[in-house]
Order: sequence, then structure tokens, then C-alpha cells
Amino acid sequence: MTTFDAGPQTTSGLRPPGWLAAVLIEGRPLERDHRFGFHELSTFEPGCVSVARRFVDQTLGSWGAERAVFDAQLIASELVTNAMRHGGGAIDLRLLMDRTELACVVSDHSPAAPITGEADVFAEYGRGLRLVGALCRAWGWLTPGGARKLVWAVLAV
Repeated sequence: MTTFDAGPQTTSGLRPPGWLAAVLIEGRPLERDHRFGFHELSTFEPGCVSVARRFVDQTLGSWGAERAVFDAQLIASELVTNAMRHGGGAIDLRLLMDRTELACVVSDHSPAAPITGEADVFAEYGRGLRLVGALCRAWGWLTPGGARKLVWAVLAV
């Protein structure tokens, strides 16, 4: 089990919001909590990103949070892409919503911390986590043990 002393890390120096930490670390149930698992054969396919975007659209639509769909889709796209490129493949995408905040959590097969790139103007890659940081209130990652991590981003709804 992850503890705050050993596990969570954030690029902003913040812990996950209390409600999110309670769900991810303590296993507290949350009414608005929906998970999409990527199949082993598709964890590296580019189609995973479009499937993730549809999952976000459908889930947030059913929760009445349509205003957050566009930003949440961008965040999910970037986190799933990073999991595919640098994390050994995406395991799942989880959306959680508290009263005024939405969390997008992507798990992958690597405990390695995500690294914000320094892309120059001509670089094809390296801007994804900067985009995530610009769209959300906070983002970071947890290492719940084993060879995996959870990368989370929280935005206002």
C-alpha cells in the first residue's frame, strides 16, 4: 500500500486533493467513479487514444459535466499517450468526480516518474505534460507498489 511518505509525487509539489487520495490510496468508494480497462493487445495501438476520448465524452455526458469534456479529453489523450510511449502501455483510464473537481487517472506498467520535456519549437514531441499542467489545477503521480504507477490530473468542473 502506498503511503504519502513513500509513494505520491507531484510536479507541483502538492499531494492529490484529499478526496482523490482517499479513493486512490484508502480505497474509499465514490459515487462518480468509472474505469475503462485497455486490453493487453491494444495498449500500444494509437486507437487507444480515440477510445479514451470517447470514454471521457460518454462518461462526463452521463454525469452532466459536459463543460469539462474538451479539457478532460485533452488531458486523457496526453496521459494515455505517455503511458503508451513511456510507461510500457496503458492499463486503464479512470474518471472520478467529486462535487467541484474531476480527476483523470491513467495507470501504466512502469514505476518511473513522468518527466516534463523541454521541447524546442521544431520538436514533434515533448509538450504533453506541459499541456496537462496548463489545463488542470494539479497533476502528479502515485506509485502504489509493484511495477506500475498512477498518473492523475484534477480539473474544475
